[in-house]
Amino acid sequence: MKKRTSRNQRVSLILAFTGLIMILLLGITVIAAIIVFILVNSGSLQIGGTITSLNLGSFILTLLILNAIIGAILAALTTNIILKPINKIFHSLNRLASGDYSARLNFQGPVSRISTIRELTDSFNTMARELEQTEMLRSDFINNFSHEFKTPIVSIAGFAQLLKRGNPTPEEQAEYLDVIEKESLRLARMATNVLDLTRIENQNILTDQVSFNVSEQLRTCMLLLEGKWTEKQIEPVLPVEEHYIVGNEDLMKQVWNNLFDNAIKFSSAYGSVEALIEEKEGRTDITISNYGDPIPEESIDKIFSKFYQADESHASEGNGVGLAVVKKIVELHRGSVRVLCQNGKTSFIVSLPQKTA
Repeated sequence: MKKRTSRNQRVSLILAFTGLIMILLLGITVIAAIIVFILVNSGSLQIGGTITSLNLGSFILTLLILNAIIGAILAALTTNIILKPINKIFHSLNRLASGDYSARLNFQGPVSRISTIRELTDSFNTMARELEQTEMLRSDFINNFSHEFKTPIVSIAGFAQLLKRGNPTPEEQAEYLDVIEKESLRLARMATNVLDLTRIENQNILTDQVSFNVSEQLRTCMLLLEGKWTEKQIEPVLPVEEHYIVGNEDLMKQVWNNLFDNAIKFSSAYGSVEALIEEKEGRTDITISNYGDPIPEESIDKIFSKFYQADESHASEGNGVGLAVVKKIVELHRGSVRVLCQNGKTSFIVSLPQKTA
């Protein structure tokens, strides 16, 4: 049905364009005939005799036949040269509208050398690639998020059934309740991350900017995650000197919490998580590093995308939202964040402009 509609639209466009050319040529022909008739009968133009009404009719008929022939030739040429690229664009747009994000424009021949066509082609293909990547991420998110939500829910339901069904010992009961509490908190964190991302994405203006001690904030955030890094016996290495930055203190706390949590999660046991602050010309760089398996090279450009997870095995907790939150908050502060992997060390560098509150 869609193909038939698209074909009918193209035929209508061709007929309309052809009709426009014919009408234009017809108007030119009639005007030319009238001008010739007036000039001949006024004596301004001599063509070897007086033009009678019969001769004029034959003359106009001849012009109309020539008009039809020339119009058909011009219509065929313009249809091929002008309407063919337009039809190709319509066809590609219809593919995109129907969900086929692999559609691309690729013009050949003289048309491809027109600067406007090149610009249109580049814009269309960029849009199609972005839509294709967004659709892939959306699909991955549904799969990942379903898995991440299902796991704690199944655990909670299973241990709740054990408590309800049997007569567990006090030790078993405490163990089951610990698992239920842990998995419930895990669900709460996942929901909070998604809500945070939605809220921050809708925020375009940075408010409540103050000057605060970022060194102290880093130490506080690391302390809040003490249970996680002590469990893996990780050594925190934090800045001793005091540094100050200007920004939204609550939002920046989310940045460090997410980066520290990420560093601990992917750090090797008995390793270290390090934070370094460097003040450079016009900016402050805060680097958070860990030692462990490096991020795959093909994933480095994607890790800040919403819902992307480099660990597709789901062996680690998370839903691919934390780094997207980090990127958005840093951009709100007119800063940048990048990742560097070398010699078994993964570093996230947050660069913020130095300014006054």
